[in-house]
Amino acid sequence: MEDDETIGGALGSGLRAHGHSVSWQRTARSALDAVAGRSFDLVLLDLGLPDLDGIEVCRRIRAAQPGCVIVVLTARAEEMDVVVGLEAGADDYLTKPFRFGELLARVRAHLRRSSVIPAVQATVVVGELTVDLAARRVAVGGAEVVLRTKEFDLLARLAAQPGAAVSRETLMEDVWDAHWFGSTKTLDVHVAALRRKLAVVADGLGVPQPQISTLRGHGYRLDLP
Repeated sequence: MEDDETIGGALGSGLRAHGHSVSWQRTARSALDAVAGRSFDLVLLDLGLPDLDGIEVCRRIRAAQPGCVIVVLTARAEEMDVVVGLEAGADDYLTKPFRFGELLARVRAHLRRSSVIPAVQATVVVGELTVDLAARRVAVGGAEVVLRTKEFDLLARLAAQPGAAVSRETLMEDVWDAHWFGSTKTLDVHVAALRRKLAVVADGLGVPQPQISTLRGHGYRLDLP
């Protein structure tokens, strides 16, 4: 979704040349109509669309397509703008101006990760938390927690080694991509969102919350009960 004819045309042509099927929408309303009518693997969303606020568009796309990867393209370099975009449902962001090669690498990494099926068909239980890897479902106290794709992947990675410290570098490699060169702020925002969602369900049931501890200067740990 890009209203600038030059940028949108160049992105569409470049992505098609690398084997991707592209639907280019120039306004927020036409984009929302498109995502309501068909399924997409990945959406590139310009936050500066002329007819609706890009953050609101991001929220609506996420609600319509929970499994779709959303990468926002923004000229807003302020950290708070980036965080708001990620909290609205985006999986990643690129700040304009960017190189096409960088965008293409991000697209490939996200599509590669979202297509991976867990090799181990297993269920991990940590206290009140249950992570069903085969069904890609999470529950706290028996109640399902609805997670986005990357949130599930992140929790599954931490749950694979409950009680163990997992470095930021390992999480970025395993959940995003081994050759990731984007900002690791994406990781922090996803951990924050994951904590909130787990806490809401746990508090509603009155059961202990699954705890994800921050290990300053290292990474994160899913604590044992």
